[in-house]
Amino acid sequence: RAAIRYRRNADKSLAVSLNTEHAAHAIGGNMDHEHTATYDLQPHLVLTPEQWHERLSDEEYYVLREAGTEAPFVGEYTDTTTEGVYRCRACGAELFRSTQKFHSSCGWPSFYAPLAEDRVRYLNDESLPGRPRTEVRCAQCDSHLGHVFAGEGFDTPTDLRYCINSICLDLVPTDETT
Repeated sequence: RAAIRYRRNADKSLAVSLNTEHAAHAIGGNMDHEHTATYDLQPHLVLTPEQWHERLSDEEYYVLREAGTEAPFVGEYTDTTTEGVYRCRACGAELFRSTQKFHSSCGWPSFYAPLAEDRVRYLNDESLPGRPRTEVRCAQCDSHLGHVFAGEGFDTPTDLRYCINSICLDLVPTDETT
């Protein structure tokens, strides 16, 4: 079973630890023998709220910039099987590949790993009393994407479920990326 643990380093980077070698290898990142990866927490694209409002619809802004959640089972990519790369809708950063997507029946697109571990960052989310979660954000622009859950027993290489809001993503089909 996989478990996610994270801590903030003195340099404000985030150390993410996974408790299984298989999960650490599948996710990638610069892992040492303790399966810990360190990532820069500083976003590369910083805009004012007004600039984000100009780029995003009201619904996109709510989810991406205010950490909202779209309704389950209504997202554009919940059930799609199109091959391609999923990009951050706010900044265009490549985040996930369709080859890491799986059906979890949770109501949102699910992935077992990001494209590369440096594409996302993690925050402790205690917004639901008694139910701590791990928030997933785009490392490029710091937009909220969803949450990652460990140890749910899905038959994936990592035993992780990245539960990502469709509205946060743009799918570029494989035939358009070549």
